[in-house]
Amino acid sequence: MDWIKYGWLLAVVAYGCNGKLGDSQESVVSLEAGAIWIQDSRPLPDQDSLFYLDQPAPLFRKEFNSTEKIKEAMLLITAAGYYQAWINGNVVGKNVLDPVWTDYSKRIYYTEYDVTSLLNAGNNCLGVTLGNGFYNPLPLRKWGQRNLRTDLDKVGKPAFIAKLILNFENGSSQEIVTDTSWRFTYGPLLKNDVYIGVTYDAGNEIKGWQMPDFDASSWDHSLQGGDPGGQLQKAFFPPIQVTQEINPKTIYSPAPGIWMVDMGINFTGTYRIKINGQTGDTISMRFGERIYEDGTLNPMTAVAGQIKRKGMGGSGAPDIAWQEDHYIIGKPGEAWFTPEFTYHTYRYMEIRGLASQPLQEDIRGLFIHSNVKSDNHFSTASPLLNSIQEITERTFLANLVGVQSDCPAREKFGYGGDLNATSEAFIYNFDMQAFYRKTLYDWMDAMNDTLFVDTAPFVGINYCGLSWESAFLITQYYLYLYYGDLDLVKELYAADIQWMQKVARIHPEGWVDEGLSDHESLAPVPVKLTGTCHYLQCARIMISFAELMGYEKNKEEFENLAARLQGMIREEYWDKPVAGEINRQTLFATLLYHEVIPADQVTAAVDSLRQAVAEAPSGHFITGIFGTKYVLEALSRYGSPQEVYDIVNSTAYPGWGYMIDQGATTVWETWKESDNTFSNCHPMFGSVTEWFYRWLGGIQADPGHPGFKTFVLAPYMPEGLDSVSCTYHAPHGPITSKWQREEGDHYRYEVSIPEGSSAQVILPKGHAKITRIRDLMGNKDLDRMEGMETGRVKLTAGRYLLAISPDH
Repeated sequence: MDWIKYGWLLAVVAYGCNGKLGDSQESVVSLEAGAIWIQDSRPLPDQDSLFYLDQPAPLFRKEFNSTEKIKEAMLLITAAGYYQAWINGNVVGKNVLDPVWTDYSKRIYYTEYDVTSLLNAGNNCLGVTLGNGFYNPLPLRKWGQRNLRTDLDKVGKPAFIAKLILNFENGSSQEIVTDTSWRFTYGPLLKNDVYIGVTYDAGNEIKGWQMPDFDASSWDHSLQGGDPGGQLQKAFFPPIQVTQEINPKTIYSPAPGIWMVDMGINFTGTYRIKINGQTGDTISMRFGERIYEDGTLNPMTAVAGQIKRKGMGGSGAPDIAWQEDHYIIGKPGEAWFTPEFTYHTYRYMEIRGLASQPLQEDIRGLFIHSNVKSDNHFSTASPLLNSIQEITERTFLANLVGVQSDCPAREKFGYGGDLNATSEAFIYNFDMQAFYRKTLYDWMDAMNDTLFVDTAPFVGINYCGLSWESAFLITQYYLYLYYGDLDLVKELYAADIQWMQKVARIHPEGWVDEGLSDHESLAPVPVKLTGTCHYLQCARIMISFAELMGYEKNKEEFENLAARLQGMIREEYWDKPVAGEINRQTLFATLLYHEVIPADQVTAAVDSLRQAVAEAPSGHFITGIFGTKYVLEALSRYGSPQEVYDIVNSTAYPGWGYMIDQGATTVWETWKESDNTFSNCHPMFGSVTEWFYRWLGGIQADPGHPGFKTFVLAPYMPEGLDSVSCTYHAPHGPITSKWQREEGDHYRYEVSIPEGSSAQVILPKGHAKITRIRDLMGNKDLDRMEGMETGRVKLTAGRYLLAISPDH
């Protein structure tokens, strides 16, 4: 095959010379010229157990004088680890946990801040403190074996590089850069870990250290060093920020000396708390998603790496790696505390060490996530569906902290399988274009040419196989489909070719028979089915990409590959009975979703799928990470969305409504409720929100016209639901699909189509007669249009109100 000839080097060269990297390279020179990486002088511990002792975070400062009137000032800064910067005592920007996690040996993103308003005429001070983040992790043995200090490509002592550029009114300029003239000492943050929390000793606070004219003569000079080696690139994606303050729902005491704070919802972030006490008192805060029946904290579903017994986490590790912060009081009296350089997943906060009950106004939860735009909207007349949508959105955001994680406490890793299951659902809810572009670069840095990896950034896990690493290619396709991102296809095409070469080398017969399958399915599913179907999906994507690139021979090769894979799958899983126990819901949904079954046999497959659903508990879905996405779509497309609606809008087990009925405020990792092993904040079953937008709202992308230049509006009006209101912000502007049931089974259907695009309206059988179309912008009725009698009309840009009646 000609496409096999492309090599990894060609892919890397193409990646380094095209697309967004060119934009960053100009700024790289401006940051690195004159500035150096600096760090403190303390060596890293030489034994694992010593990492768990106090390692106070370093404080760096640099004073400078500005004699001219400042017109504009820009700070460019990044770190290996995390940083927080101040100018004249004021925090710089709103970002937290910056820079976002990457493979620091490959690339590091820096942020550019406009700091003009923070500077004074005369003396000024720039202060920086550093946190460990994912660059200097603890040697926790997750699951008793995985150690990030050895699994990550690059770890080390935190360091940073910065440049402050002052442009004056008179046309001159001045640069303050990181060099060895900076002074450093150690501050009150004794410990900081992104998983298990922080220890802060207020008695070690240094008043005024971020201010000019502070006497730092006793501080040491910074050392040059700590450059992790990655290319510096300007951040182009939404930063991690505090997006919401959450008021506690209740505060109570389940036992003497313990205060429990119920935030009312499960989320990812930190908190702000007012603390009172005596010098030397330690206030301890633990966090969890659940409580036990006696009201005490249950932290076990959010334990890092399932470390739950003595010795499992390695030398020096806690017996149970739960989320916990400690605050040591300095001077007596009131103080406010917010932890830095960590984030927790919790609904419940346990406080020990306070002499009296805290007031509700003394505590605020701080929801932290990548601040993606969330202007899209979906709501219905069903309170249950609205609750499912609400907890799904919250779960998604809680798992967007620089990477899209599978769970934000136990692992925090960017697994590819979850991307494949939910990337379309995320895109329907948020503007994911820039975030997913960053994700794809993470995959470029994580992958190799010999085996499949499971996460990006790579954390040493490589057992899930093609269904996880194929996120690199499948996510590219969805960025093209939903955003029309052709530049990305061109930028990564050579890498895509190389990746397909690797797949052919690892699975020369075509069967993907190793890896993880339909994770958390309630019945077995062979990876040979789901994995090979993902391979088929990738081959079809490459047909499209080759056509876009004008490579006809590549296109022909991928067409042949797709035909061969489809035939193999059909012969193995449709033409003959499947031996052994198998989840027949996932089986038939997968075959239908990937269009493996001949058209004249689809009805039989749908009947088999319906039977498999009917035989399941409560007649509900028992599918896993991929099967759930597939069954929602396949049963709606080939059966009836009414059948899906009846399952989704139910509180019986298993299902989303069951989670709601049990008090869930985020989506669980499993259909069965878990109070120990499984995460209570896991996005994979959130694929249901894709179904909301696609089938109830009816907003569907057209593969022939990517980026919603032309799209489909095909809302379904199920019995038992009276209204849906749905808005999706496409590249050309907002799309609205809003319907409401009226008397006599008639409907009002309001749509908006942005400038530069058009929509094909396709109404469901039974409600497919359009009796009137009113142009709301022109305030007039439109003449009779072709297709009104059958509920199929094409509308150009504008706002319209359609009157719909039964077609019987």
